Amino acid sequence: MELMLAMGVCAIVLAAINGVFFGALRLREATIRAVDESEPAQLALTTMRNDLQSAMSPTTNGVMTGDFRVGDITSAGLNQNVSIELYTTTGALHENEPWGDVQRVTYELRPSVGGAGTRGQDLVRSVTRNLLATITPVPEDQWMLGRVQSLTFDCYDGAQWRNSWDTTVSDTNLPAAVRVSIQLAGEGSVDPRDREPIVLMVPIDSQSRSNQVPTAGS
Repeated sequence: MELMLAMGVCAIVLAAINGVFFGALRLREATIRAVDESEPAQLALTTMRNDLQSAMSPTTNGVMTGDFRVGDITSAGLNQNVSIELYTTTGALHENEPWGDVQRVTYELRPSVGGAGTRGQDLVRSVTRNLLATITPVPEDQWMLGRVQSLTFDCYDGAQWRNSWDTTVSDTNLPAAVRVSIQLAGEGSVDPRDREPIVLMVPIDSQSRSNQVPTAGS
Protein backbone atom coordinates (compact mmCIF):
# COMPACT_ATOMS: atom_id res chain seq x y z
CA MET A 1 0.00 0.00 0.00
CA GLU A 2 2.80 2.42 0.87
CA LEU A 3 4.56 1.58 -2.40
CA MET A 4 1.43 2.26 -4.42
CA LEU A 5 0.92 5.53 -2.55
CA ALA A 6 4.50 6.58 -3.25
CA MET A 7 4.14 5.73 -6.94
CA GLY A 8 0.92 7.75 -7.11
CA VAL A 9 2.58 10.79 -5.54
CA CYS A 10 5.53 10.48 -7.95
CA ALA A 11 3.14 10.30 -10.90
CA ILE A 12 1.37 13.47 -9.77
CA VAL A 13 4.67 15.29 -9.29
CA LEU A 14 5.95 14.18 -12.71
CA ALA A 15 2.70 15.29 -14.36
CA ALA A 16 3.01 18.69 -12.70
CA ILE A 17 6.65 19.03 -13.79
CA ASN A 18 5.71 18.01 -17.33
CA GLY A 19 2.99 20.67 -17.46
CA VAL A 20 5.31 23.39 -16.17
CA PHE A 21 8.08 22.35 -18.57
CA PHE A 22 5.91 22.41 -21.69
CA GLY A 23 4.26 25.62 -20.52
CA ALA A 24 7.71 27.22 -20.27
CA LEU A 25 8.58 25.97 -23.76
CA ARG A 26 5.41 27.49 -25.21
CA LEU A 27 6.13 30.77 -23.40
CA ARG A 28 9.69 30.78 -24.75
CA GLU A 29 8.50 30.20 -28.32
CA ALA A 30 5.90 32.95 -28.02
CA THR A 31 8.50 35.36 -26.63
CA ILE A 32 10.98 34.57 -29.41
CA ARG A 33 8.26 35.02 -32.01
CA ALA A 34 7.22 38.37 -30.51
CA VAL A 35 10.83 39.60 -30.45
CA ASP A 36 11.44 38.47 -34.03
CA GLU A 37 8.33 40.35 -35.15
CA SER A 38 9.14 43.53 -33.21
CA GLU A 39 12.73 43.97 -34.43
CA PRO A 40 11.88 44.61 -38.13
CA ALA A 41 8.95 46.80 -37.08
CA GLN A 42 11.16 48.92 -34.82
CA LEU A 43 13.79 49.25 -37.53
CA ALA A 44 11.15 50.26 -40.08
CA LEU A 45 9.68 52.89 -37.73
CA THR A 46 13.12 54.29 -36.90
CA THR A 47 14.03 54.56 -40.59
CA MET A 48 10.71 56.24 -41.40
CA ARG A 49 11.13 58.70 -38.55
CA ASN A 50 14.63 59.66 -39.71
CA ASP A 51 13.48 60.11 -43.32
CA LEU A 52 10.51 62.29 -42.34
CA GLN A 53 12.44 64.39 -39.84
CA SER A 54 15.14 65.03 -42.47
CA ALA A 55 12.70 65.83 -45.29
CA MET A 56 13.85 68.71 -47.48
CA SER A 57 11.59 71.66 -48.17
CA PRO A 58 10.69 72.09 -51.85
CA THR A 59 12.45 74.93 -53.68
CA THR A 60 11.65 76.85 -56.81
CA ASN A 61 14.78 75.83 -58.71
CA GLY A 62 14.56 72.11 -57.85
CA VAL A 63 18.33 71.62 -57.67
CA MET A 64 19.25 68.68 -55.41
CA THR A 65 15.82 68.76 -53.85
CA GLY A 66 12.33 67.82 -54.84
CA ASP A 67 8.73 67.69 -53.88
CA PHE A 68 6.90 66.00 -51.03
CA ARG A 69 4.00 63.84 -52.14
CA VAL A 70 1.67 61.54 -50.24
CA GLY A 71 -1.23 59.45 -51.47
CA ASP A 72 -1.75 57.19 -54.46
CA ILE A 73 0.97 58.86 -56.52
CA THR A 74 3.29 57.80 -59.32
CA SER A 75 6.94 57.94 -58.34
CA ALA A 76 9.27 59.83 -60.65
CA GLY A 77 11.98 57.22 -60.17
CA LEU A 78 9.94 53.99 -60.14
CA ASN A 79 7.19 54.87 -62.65
CA GLN A 80 4.69 53.08 -60.41
CA ASN A 81 2.33 53.97 -57.62
CA VAL A 82 3.78 54.48 -54.14
CA SER A 83 2.39 55.68 -50.82
CA ILE A 84 4.88 58.50 -50.28
CA GLU A 85 7.78 60.12 -52.12
CA LEU A 86 10.10 62.64 -50.50
CA TYR A 87 13.60 64.03 -50.65
CA THR A 88 15.60 63.64 -47.48
CA THR A 89 19.13 64.16 -46.18
CA THR A 90 19.59 60.72 -44.64
CA GLY A 91 21.99 59.44 -47.30
CA ALA A 92 25.29 58.15 -45.95
CA LEU A 93 28.43 59.77 -47.35
CA HIS A 94 31.13 57.48 -48.74
CA GLU A 95 34.54 58.27 -50.24
CA ASN A 96 33.91 56.02 -53.25
CA GLU A 97 30.53 57.55 -54.12
CA PRO A 98 30.36 60.95 -55.83
CA TRP A 99 26.90 62.00 -54.60
CA GLY A 100 25.93 63.76 -51.38
CA ASP A 101 23.55 62.99 -48.57
CA VAL A 102 20.39 64.04 -50.42
CA GLN A 103 18.34 61.14 -51.68
CA ARG A 104 14.87 60.43 -53.02
CA VAL A 105 12.95 57.94 -50.88
CA THR A 106 9.67 56.14 -51.48
CA TYR A 107 7.65 53.70 -49.40
CA GLU A 108 5.17 51.24 -50.83
CA LEU A 109 3.58 47.83 -50.36
CA ARG A 110 4.51 45.04 -52.76
CA PRO A 111 3.43 41.41 -53.08
CA SER A 112 5.24 39.28 -50.53
CA VAL A 113 8.38 37.47 -51.67
CA GLY A 114 7.17 34.53 -49.60
CA GLY A 115 4.64 33.53 -52.24
CA ALA A 116 0.89 33.45 -52.61
CA GLY A 117 0.38 31.66 -49.29
CA THR A 118 1.99 34.44 -47.27
CA ARG A 119 -0.40 36.77 -45.49
CA GLY A 120 -0.15 40.48 -46.24
CA GLN A 121 2.42 42.31 -48.31
CA ASP A 122 5.99 43.54 -47.93
CA LEU A 123 6.84 47.11 -46.95
CA VAL A 124 9.62 48.25 -49.30
CA ARG A 125 11.74 51.39 -49.11
CA SER A 126 13.28 52.50 -52.42
CA VAL A 127 16.23 54.90 -52.43
CA THR A 128 17.73 56.90 -55.29
CA ARG A 129 21.09 58.50 -54.49
CA ASN A 130 22.56 59.78 -57.78
CA LEU A 131 20.02 62.54 -58.39
CA LEU A 132 22.17 64.39 -60.97
CA ALA A 133 22.59 61.41 -63.29
CA THR A 134 22.02 62.11 -66.98
CA ILE A 135 19.99 58.90 -67.25
CA THR A 136 17.32 57.69 -64.84
CA PRO A 137 19.16 55.80 -62.06
CA VAL A 138 17.85 52.50 -60.78
CA PRO A 139 16.54 52.84 -57.19
CA GLU A 140 17.85 50.54 -54.50
CA ASP A 141 15.06 48.53 -52.89
CA GLN A 142 15.24 47.79 -49.17
CA TRP A 143 12.91 45.27 -47.55
CA MET A 144 11.63 46.76 -44.31
CA LEU A 145 8.73 44.67 -42.97
CA GLY A 146 6.62 41.68 -43.97
CA ARG A 147 3.00 40.63 -43.43
CA VAL A 148 1.64 44.17 -43.77
CA GLN A 149 -2.07 44.43 -44.48
CA SER A 150 -2.20 48.18 -45.12
CA LEU A 151 0.01 51.28 -45.03
CA THR A 152 -1.34 54.82 -44.78
CA PHE A 153 0.26 58.26 -44.47
CA ASP A 154 -1.71 61.25 -43.18
CA CYS A 155 -0.43 64.82 -43.27
CA TYR A 156 -1.35 67.58 -40.82
CA ASP A 157 -1.74 71.03 -42.36
CA GLY A 158 -2.15 72.84 -39.05
CA ALA A 159 -5.90 72.40 -38.87
CA GLN A 160 -6.75 68.87 -40.01
CA TRP A 161 -5.30 65.53 -41.09
CA ARG A 162 -5.28 64.83 -44.83
CA ASN A 163 -4.59 61.59 -46.70
CA SER A 164 -2.90 63.38 -49.60
CA TRP A 165 -0.19 66.03 -50.00
CA ASP A 166 1.48 67.22 -53.18
CA THR A 167 3.84 70.18 -53.42
CA THR A 168 3.71 69.96 -57.21
CA VAL A 169 0.02 70.90 -57.24
CA SER A 170 -1.25 73.14 -54.45
CA ASP A 171 0.71 72.48 -51.25
CA THR A 172 3.53 75.03 -51.00
CA ASN A 173 5.39 73.65 -48.01
CA LEU A 174 5.90 70.48 -46.04
CA PRO A 175 3.14 69.36 -43.67
CA ALA A 176 3.43 70.22 -39.99
CA ALA A 177 3.40 66.52 -39.10
CA VAL A 178 3.00 63.11 -40.69
CA ARG A 179 1.15 60.17 -39.17
CA VAL A 180 2.06 56.67 -40.35
CA SER A 181 -0.29 53.76 -39.72
CA ILE A 182 0.81 50.17 -40.39
CA GLN A 183 -1.79 47.42 -40.09
CA LEU A 184 -0.24 43.97 -39.81
CA ALA A 185 -1.96 40.92 -41.23
CA GLY A 186 -3.66 38.55 -38.78
CA GLU A 187 -2.38 35.08 -37.96
CA GLY A 188 -4.45 32.00 -38.70
CA SER A 189 -8.13 32.90 -38.47
CA VAL A 190 -7.45 36.24 -36.76
CA ASP A 191 -9.00 39.18 -38.60
CA PRO A 192 -6.39 41.94 -39.23
CA ARG A 193 -8.96 44.47 -38.05
CA ASP A 194 -8.84 42.90 -34.59
CA ARG A 195 -5.19 43.89 -34.20
CA GLU A 196 -4.17 47.38 -33.16
CA PRO A 197 -2.26 49.16 -35.95
CA ILE A 198 1.28 50.42 -35.44
CA VAL A 199 1.09 54.23 -35.42
CA LEU A 200 4.03 56.62 -35.79
CA MET A 201 3.59 60.41 -35.57
CA VAL A 202 6.47 62.61 -36.71
CA PRO A 203 6.49 66.43 -36.39
CA ILE A 204 8.27 68.14 -39.28
CA ASP A 205 10.14 71.37 -38.62
CA SER A 206 10.89 73.12 -41.89
CA GLN A 207 11.26 76.61 -43.31
CA SER A 208 8.08 77.86 -44.93
CA ARG A 209 8.10 78.83 -48.58
CA SER A 210 6.07 81.79 -49.77
CA ASN A 211 3.75 81.76 -52.77
CA GLN A 212 4.90 85.27 -53.67
CA VAL A 213 7.29 85.76 -56.57
CA PRO A 214 10.27 87.90 -55.55
CA THR A 215 10.64 91.18 -57.40
CA ALA A 216 13.77 93.02 -58.46
CA GLY A 217 13.57 95.38 -55.51
CA SER A 218 13.08 92.68 -52.86
